[in-house]
Order: sequence, then structure tokens, then C-alpha cells
Amino acid sequence: MSATPMDGSALASRVRAELKDEIEGLGDVGLATILVGNDPASEVYIRLKHKHAQEVGIKPVDRRLPEDTPEDELLELVGELNEDDSIDGILVQTPLPAQIDEARVMRTLDPMKDVDGLHPFNAGQLYLGRQTLVPATPLGVMTLLNEYKIALAGQRAVVVGRSPLVGKPAAMLLLQANATVTMCHSRTDDLARHTLEADVLVVAVGAPGVVTADMVKRGATVIDVGITRTDAGLVGDVEPGVAEIAAFLTPVPGGVGPMTIACLLANTLQAARYRRGALAFPRV
Repeated sequence: MSATPMDGSALASRVRAELKDEIEGLGDVGLATILVGNDPASEVYIRLKHKHAQEVGIKPVDRRLPEDTPEDELLELVGELNEDDSIDGILVQTPLPAQIDEARVMRTLDPMKDVDGLHPFNAGQLYLGRQTLVPATPLGVMTLLNEYKIALAGQRAVVVGRSPLVGKPAAMLLLQANATVTMCHSRTDDLARHTLEADVLVVAVGAPGVVTADMVKRGATVIDVGITRTDAGLVGDVEPGVAEIAAFLTPVPGGVGPMTIACLLANTLQAARYRRGALAFPRV
């Protein structure tokens, strides 16, 4: 029996429809994206974000800088957008070129406009269980789990990958949902020993087929966050044979990816509410 596919495309479409109704009642909402360089994958991501932002009534602002842009010039642009009252959310597309300190850029963002949830204030709030703005991909993961009524309290959850944008915040959100969480990464010894214990397995590495069918507990829920372009097309971190073992599995594409963009737009709406005083944003 094959796993039930967790349809992120359908759920994201519904989320966007709900956002559109809410945004219409809020007034003008602006989302600024900054792209440094011309990485093809980043170009695609930015284009999709702008397309869906316009669909729900968010005004996208596209700011581009050359690959060799000095760090100070990028920080100056971030500062300008921080002060721009027409902008509710700011997203700096990563990865950034080698001459730019990514952490410093994230620290420069206004936390209230940080729709990627990477400013130390927002990351700290998540750590403390006082969520303000949370990275969109983990939010998408949790929304999918909720949609398919996947039990988390008391269950064993394993997260493979420890990035600040996906793995770490996903582990925090699962922990706050009362799962028992194990984090695995590139230095984990005997990865299968951990993944085989997972009732819920989240894989976010960016390495095709890193999790195989013999590494998955029968009946588990498997969330495949990775997406890599190969000669055979787009593939995830989980090999296709896992569908014969798992009870639920996100497809690639069409699983977590659409939910990431939908939750980014939801974060932009949340930021707009904070800035308009509709929600209380803690003082930094």
C-alpha cells in the first residue's frame, strides 16, 4: 500500500485564498525582496514569490544588486527598506555572495519586517516558545502536518538537517507541539538508527536520496523538504521507494515547496498586522 501524498499545492492554494480575503480588509501591504547576483534558482524563487504575492493582493518590490556588491551597499539598501512605510516585509534571498556576511545582514533587518524569521530576536522568540515571525518552510511543514491530522504529542520526531532556516526552527516547532525530537546532521553516526525510530521524519538536507526505504519506519509520516534539479528532473531528499513504507509522504515537487511560499505571504500579512498595531509585537 502506497503512502498518502500530502498535497501541498492544494493546501497552499486554499491558504492563499484565505490570505487574499484578509489582505483586502487591511489595505496596501508591501513585500520587498533583495536578490544579490543572478543565481538561476534564486531567480526562479523570486519570480514565484512575486507572482503569488500579486495574486493575494501584496505589492511586490523587486530590488536587484550585482554579484560584486559590497556588503555596506547591501546594508544601506536594507536600512532604506526598514524605514520605508510602504514596505511591511523584507526578504533577502540567500545564499549571498562570499564577500557578504549573511548573519550581519539578517541582524540589520527590522525584526518586525523580517518575514524569513532569521533576525536573532525572532529566532530567540521561537526558542523561547513566544513565536513572532517564524521561517516559512517550517511553518509550511507544521501546516501540512495539521492539515493531515498527524499526531505529534508524545510521538518521536526526527529532523535531518540543522540549517537555521529549516532544520533548527522545525525542531523547535515540533518540540512545542510536544513531540520528542531528535536532530540529525552530517556528523550523525548511523543515521538510519535514528530515522527508523521516527513516527514523523523531516528531511531537509538538499542531497537527493539521502533517506532510503530501509531507513524509514513502516507507517511513518515523511516530510521531504529537499529539492534538487537533476537530469531526471526535480527530486527530493527521500528516494521514491519510501512511498511503499510510509503512511504519509510529501511529493517533490508539490509538497513543501508551495507551502513555503504560502507561509511567506502569511508572514507578510502578520508583519503588516504588527506594524498597524493589530497585533502586539514585543519590544526589541
